[in-house]
Amino acid sequence: MPVRLTSVDNLLLTISLILIKFESTKKAFMRLKDFLTGTLILAGIILSLRPAAQDETGQGNGFKIMFYNLENMYDPFDDSLKDDNEFLPQGMRGWTWKKFEKKLQHTAKVIISAGGWRPPEIIGVCELENRFALIQLLKRTPLEPFGYRIVHEDSPDARGIDVALMYRPDRFSELYHRAIPLIFEGDSVATSRDILYVKGLVPNGDTLHVFVNHWPSKYGGAAATIPKRKDAALLLKSLTDSIARQNPQALIVITGDFNDQPSDESVSVHLGARHGQPDTTGYYLYNLMYSLMGKWDVGSHKFREEWSIIDQFIVSSALLNRETGLRVSEKRAEIFRAPFLLEDDRNFNGTKPFRTFNGPAYLGGFSDHLPILLYLRY
Repeated sequence: MPVRLTSVDNLLLTISLILIKFESTKKAFMRLKDFLTGTLILAGIILSLRPAAQDETGQGNGFKIMFYNLENMYDPFDDSLKDDNEFLPQGMRGWTWKKFEKKLQHTAKVIISAGGWRPPEIIGVCELENRFALIQLLKRTPLEPFGYRIVHEDSPDARGIDVALMYRPDRFSELYHRAIPLIFEGDSVATSRDILYVKGLVPNGDTLHVFVNHWPSKYGGAAATIPKRKDAALLLKSLTDSIARQNPQALIVITGDFNDQPSDESVSVHLGARHGQPDTTGYYLYNLMYSLMGKWDVGSHKFREEWSIIDQFIVSSALLNRETGLRVSEKRAEIFRAPFLLEDDRNFNGTKPFRTFNGPAYLGGFSDHLPILLYLRY
């Protein structure tokens, strides 16, 4: 469903637009950046003195998780260990520091507008080149006052892109993390992104398990790559089942770009993520995005005329059925469809994501995916 922005959101968006507009004038840019940073630091101090955010019903404390495919957030520097030649100043895409800076500001704008005055407690991302790019995102944009910390490990992916997680230390305490490599059955050469597992505590003391994914794409053919996404699903299921065997009431959130829809076999069968009317007893995984399928002009990614929901939130049954403690809020999950993230689709009607690149052509937009949000409360 469309997201309605508050007056505060619109103010932040306006300031961000001004920041980008003046980036070519160094003096004006630095003055505006200093002003904006100071303003947000003051806002952060004020907000830290207020009670924790209520959820969207006005009851209990809200806890928001976001996932966003960043569409090739590369820095403009050559890494001899990665295939990043396209994203260099002299590369096919002409990727410069100025374009990188604009990408950073755009990404910060999305995160801030998705969370309002209180950006999400946890943000999972994919299509990120390295930790350096994330540090720039958190230090050179209006996100700096919120003090996000980074969980990231280099993946063996051939393109050099990784998954990562950012969290606000005032709202989440990391206990442990691990990057789990994806190994394909019968193919010891092919590589892909790791699955990132992060375990931590939320403010009420509950333990939360988060898995960030970026499953193999359909490049090379949808049918030909099905086995790779099956391998990813089976690996993830083995990890979540291991946690559930120790604690059937474990609070698990799975998110990421699965490159398959909620109804596809990898997600619904091999991972075993259910949909429909949830059971009230027993452990299982439940896909919160399935109910959004089949609606006109709705999805997280668009290929030609077809929207799909390949970015998803899947949760353990305990998060659905609990009446106290950390649990899924009434709003559940949504696709963040702010108007500035979209543009008219003149070829296939409706709208489409306003992306950074269309093939090799630089458009200067945000991403070819829309972010998704999960609403929890305690």
